[in-house]
Amino acid sequence: MLIKGLQKLTLLDYPGLVACTVFTGGCNFRCPFCHNASLVVPGRDPLQEDEEAVLAFLKKRRGVLDGVTVSGGEPLLQPDLARFLLKVKELDYKVKLDTNGAFPDRLISLVKEGLVDRVAMDLKNSPALYEKTAGAAVDLQAIGRSKDFLLQGNVEYEFRTTVVKGLHTEESIGQAARWIRGAKEYYLQQFKDSGDILQKEGLGGFDKAQMEAFAATAARYVPSVKLRGL
Repeated sequence: MLIKGLQKLTLLDYPGLVACTVFTGGCNFRCPFCHNASLVVPGRDPLQEDEEAVLAFLKKRRGVLDGVTVSGGEPLLQPDLARFLLKVKELDYKVKLDTNGAFPDRLISLVKEGLVDRVAMDLKNSPALYEKTAGAAVDLQAIGRSKDFLLQGNVEYEFRTTVVKGLHTEESIGQAARWIRGAKEYYLQQFKDSGDILQKEGLGGFDKAQMEAFAATAARYVPSVKLRGL
């Protein structure tokens, strides 16, 4: 599997667990605000982690770490993701998958095989603004299938939206929340320039008061809306 990075300890990426994060390479979206641009664009970062070395690290850290988050990029692009996750599960780790929801069949299969314990799905924006926000052609029916599968409660899940000036408005956040009406958890993340984003200019984050206003609007449709990154 194409592994582009390993964060050896995180208390944030897997809620409630001490975890590490494995980053895969490649993505089918080109979100202008993406904070992992070097993982998304082929050839921008030639470095690659050895899969066996990552698994050896996980074996050594059993009893210290509780979970593994697999992020990206878009992990579901990896053809051998299931094989890798099976090895992780054999080491008795909980697995959280970060995904953009564009590959519902692969997502559903991994959950049904018991290889994923929690899913974090990026909800880019309201349906009308999805392609602009994703920076690429989007199959909204596929996104909808992933969304609906999670809403059925087949696996622990969260939805999350990175809120960016020029792409999001209070109205579009409300429409996005209505699309996932009744979801258990919805996180609005304040945009911050990581220094490794696809679009170098013209992007910005909203202040705390504005983020709180967005959360209040989203809460009309989702019982639990929380802010991240403030």
